[in-house]
Amino acid sequence: MHAITIPEFGGPEALVWAEVPDPVPGGGEVLVEVVASAVNRADVMQRKGFYPPPSGAPLYPGLECSGRIAALGPGVSGWAVGDEVCALLAGGGYAEKVCVPVGQLLPVPEGLDLASAAALPEVTATVWSNVFMVAHLRPGETLLVHGGGSGIGTMAVQLAKAVGARVAVTAGSKDKLEHCRELGADILIDYREQDFVEELQKVTGGAGADVILDIVGAKYLARNVEALAVNGRLVIIGLQGGSKAELDLGALLTKRAAVMGTALRSRPLAEKAAIIAAVREHVWPLISGGRVRPVVDRVLPMRSAPEAHRVVEEGSHVGKVLLTV
Repeated sequence: MHAITIPEFGGPEALVWAEVPDPVPGGGEVLVEVVASAVNRADVMQRKGFYPPPSGAPLYPGLECSGRIAALGPGVSGWAVGDEVCALLAGGGYAEKVCVPVGQLLPVPEGLDLASAAALPEVTATVWSNVFMVAHLRPGETLLVHGGGSGIGTMAVQLAKAVGARVAVTAGSKDKLEHCRELGADILIDYREQDFVEELQKVTGGAGADVILDIVGAKYLARNVEALAVNGRLVIIGLQGGSKAELDLGALLTKRAAVMGTALRSRPLAEKAAIIAAVREHVWPLISGGRVRPVVDRVLPMRSAPEAHRVVEEGSHVGKVLLTV
C-alpha cells in the first residue's frame, strides 16, 4: 500500500507519499481500507519530531479515518467485511489501509457521507471525554472554549448547546467568531482585541465559566483560573502556549476549583473503547438527528498532505481539513 511517511522531521515538505508494507490485523483488530483521514495538531507535532506515536502504533500520522472494513482479525465479532466505519487511531490514518482495534470503531452516522465521517472520531472523543466525562458540564452551566473555530472548538460548541449549556468562545478573527455564532455560541470573544476574562465576567455578572476547555496551556493558566466560577473545572488538552507556568493555589482554593490535564492518544485500549462507546451512545444520535454536524473547511487529496499541514499551521481554517485517498 501507500502511506504518508516522514523520512526526516521538518516542515510540511517532510511528508512523503511512499510505498510501505501492508498492515495485517491482529487479534481484536479490523483492517480498514481508508477513504479519508483528517489533519490534527498532533500530526503537525509528529512531523516536527515532537510527538512520537505510542509503542506499537503505526509510524504514519493520522489519528482518525473513515473507510470500509476489508478484513477481520481473530476474535472480532459484530462487524463484517464491507461495513462503512470511522475510527479513532493512535496513528496510521494517512494511508490506504490501517488496522484498528475493534473498540475504536464507529458506524458512519445515518445521513452522513463516508468521507465526512473522517472528521468525527478525534473531535467527538476529545470533547465528550473532557467536557462531559471529566468536567461533567451540566445544563445551564457556562462553558468557555478556547480556539472556538478549530475542529475541537466547533464540536464543543455544538455538543454543549445540545445539552443546554451556555457557550463562550475565543477566536482570532471575526470570520471564525461568526462561524461559532452560527453553531450556537452565545458569547463571542476576539482574543486579539479583547480580554477574555473581562468579557466573560461582564457577560456572566462576575460569575465566570463553570468549565473551560483549553488548548493553550501555560500562557493561559493564570487567566483561566481567574476566569473560573466557584466550583469551576479547567481541562487542559493542549500546550500551544507552553507547558510550564506558575499556579496560584490560593486562587484555586478560594474558588474550590479543579485543574485537570488529559491526553487521548496514549490512553490504554480499554479507556479508548469506553470513550468511543460513550460517544456512540450520546453523540451519534445528535449527529443522525441533525443537531450536531462535522464542520469541514476543505478536502484535499492524501498526496497533498503537505499543503493540508500548511493550512492547519497558518490557522485560517474553520473546523477540519480532510485528506482523501
